[in-house]
Amino acid sequence: MSEFVSNEAKRRIVDTVYFGGGTPSVLEGAQIKAVLDALRGEFTVSDTAEITVECNPSSDDFEDFIICCKKAGVNRISLGMQSAVDNERRKLGRRADREKIKQRVEFIKSVGINNISLDVMIGVPEQTMESLDSTLSFVLSLDVPHISAYILKIEEGTPFYKLLDKLSLADEDTVSDMYLHMCRMLENAGFVHYEISNFSKPMFESIHNTKYWEDREYLGFGPAAHSFYDKKRFYFDRDTDKFINGEKAVFDSIGGDAEEYFMLRLRLKKGVSLREMKEKFSFEPDGIFYKSIDRFVRAELCCFDGDVLTLTDKGMLLSNAIITTLI
Repeated sequence: MSEFVSNEAKRRIVDTVYFGGGTPSVLEGAQIKAVLDALRGEFTVSDTAEITVECNPSSDDFEDFIICCKKAGVNRISLGMQSAVDNERRKLGRRADREKIKQRVEFIKSVGINNISLDVMIGVPEQTMESLDSTLSFVLSLDVPHISAYILKIEEGTPFYKLLDKLSLADEDTVSDMYLHMCRMLENAGFVHYEISNFSKPMFESIHNTKYWEDREYLGFGPAAHSFYDKKRFYFDRDTDKFINGEKAVFDSIGGDAEEYFMLRLRLKKGVSLREMKEKFSFEPDGIFYKSIDRFVRAELCCFDGDVLTLTDKGMLLSNAIITTLI
């Protein structure tokens, strides 16, 4: 990574650390501590840094892991729940049942970590509007401050893709209705829909993930980890042995241009400011751009006050098409 990152980076204050992109809880808690100790030895980590670890509620040594994480300075846990309906969880290959998830959340709180995020998935096999209601009601009963909600996307080469014809999946219109229903239910419960797939109580937005959507710099360490620093995007090969043996990071692309900034910022509920785009990139929208915005506003997909453009909940479902049209 040294070919892309100067020593100046080590003098900057680290205000977020995120263990994710997989299942960090397959490690022992002592290993999480060792990584954090190494990080603090190389960088200046703020005493108030947001430090998140993703966890699988099915982990056998879950409680010991959480205790070690707490002692190491972890102050935020992201728990991979996906669904609170046991039949749906089994279809997703998850072992922990609804009661176990409740116990896990209660234990995390008992050690003094109250900043908890739960993952919810929409469009999973067998899911109905009623079962989604059951999951969301369960989540709200747990009183956690953050929810990440993703629509299931089945990729080629995955076990689900091989079973695609046998899976009982809701159609696209039903999944869209589920998403909008979820938005209304969570917003009525006091959650802010601050990004396409993320909801939080006020002041509990993910500080780390928000950096991605605000097109800010970050460094990633580990196999397949990606980074954005000094306008360069680069990554490590996903092969673990290559990373351990010190193989260099691979250049991906130049980042941080106007199109990327616009695309990422529009994912956020606060939207993108055309004035800021002009100041930052000399961006000058033409008549076709404004006509497209007007069409999206009339379709209730966007809101526009003459400067700030935002997506509605309905627009977030069509964000890729809207962004592609506008940029």
